[in-house]
Order: sequence, then C-alpha cells, then structure tokens
Amino acid sequence: MNRRKKEIPMTGGLLALLLTLSGKSIAQHTDHMHTKEKHSHTGHAFADKEAVAKMAKNFESDERDSMQHPMKIWQYMGSPAGKKIMDIGAATGYFSVKFAANGAYVIAADVSDAFQDYLKERIAKENIKNIELRKIPYNSPLLKENEADIVFLANTYHHIENRTDYFSKVKKGLSKNGELVIVDFFKAVYTDKVQAPAMEMRTSVDEIVFELKKSGFTSFEIEVNLLPYQYIIKAK
Repeated sequence: MNRRKKEIPMTGGLLALLLTLSGKSIAQHTDHMHTKEKHSHTGHAFADKEAVAKMAKNFESDERDSMQHPMKIWQYMGSPAGKKIMDIGAATGYFSVKFAANGAYVIAADVSDAFQDYLKERIAKENIKNIELRKIPYNSPLLKENEADIVFLANTYHHIENRTDYFSKVKKGLSKNGELVIVDFFKAVYTDKVQAPAMEMRTSVDEIVFELKKSGFTSFEIEVNLLPYQYIIKAK
C-alpha cells in the first residue's frame, strides 16, 4: 500500500468502541449501532456494569496502546491543550482521559448508559476536572452551534447511520476554525493479532471524504503513515 499524507482542498457542497471480552484483540467491534433493533441496550454486554468493567481492561490495555498510539494522535491533532474536544464513542474514556490530562476540555459522548456510568465513576476516582459527560442518541451528536473546536471519532465512523445528516450536525457544532478528526482501519488484510472489524464493515478514505463532502465539509487532510493499521482524516 502506498501510504502518504496529502492535502485535498475541495469546494462545494461518531458509538462506542466495543471490544471482545476474551481479550483476543483490542480492535474487534460488536455491531451495536447498525440497526434500530439493536438500539435497545437490554441484554447487551455493554449495558451490564460487570461486563463493562471487564471490557475496560481491554480498552485500557498496553496492547491497545501499541496499536492505537494515542499520544501520536494527540500530537498530530496539534496538541490542542485549552481546546474543547467532543469524543464521540468515548466508552470508558480511553481517549477522553488522555486528552483531558494533556489540557483539553473534553465532552465524552456515548450512546451507552453503562459506559457513561463507568466513566462517571472513573472521573470521580481519578479526580479529573475537565471532562463533561454527554449521553447522546443514535441520530445526533447533541452539539450546540459552534460548541466544539474538535470532534473526534476513533473506530466509530462505520457504526453511524444516516451519516450525511449526522455529520451535517457535527459541522454546525464546530467552531469557526474547528475540525473533525476520524481514526479508522484501512481496508487491508491483517494477521490474526489485529482483528479489525469485518472488511464489509470498514469504510475507505475515499468513501468517508465523499460522504463528508455531502455533509458540508470542504477541506481534507489525510494521514496514512502515522499509525500501523489505521488512517487519520482531518476535515473542515
């Protein structure tokens, strides 16, 4: 694969990262956002407090760090201390807590009550002051106009339905110079050690750019070298 970083100026017209409890992979997702039938949390592992606590061990593992490289992502985002970041699909706070620890004000957003409850307890236990929890529905980020400097999604984009409408709302919620940052998996075949979402669930860079253009984004920066298994898209 010829990986490169490129600027794409253009004009014209997500949520939770869920990992297997077995610990086999930090990249394997469950499909809890794809259909309205799955929108009820009753009976799902991520609705159970004990199950979420077990998941958290995978979410915060060294194995995930070696794949995700969160501080490289932070630096690529411009080390945005002092800015307001909405982390859509915050789950147990893997990125949210790190962003807050480095001086950002974070809106940790998720559709799951269990994850929000877990993160609430974590914030209190670790005495984190600059994270706000926000329970969001499946069809909206619940952003006020110009509220966030950065909207961040890691391993979440493919879970969102009606993406043109959803990311139109994200665009309205960004500040004047704000940007959307998406981290997700290449459509590539990996070894068994990297159990990314099924190939048919993944979304290519071209697909995302095409969809975001319809949502009102006009400028894109694409980074394909920084992470071993994932690309990063910045959109404005």
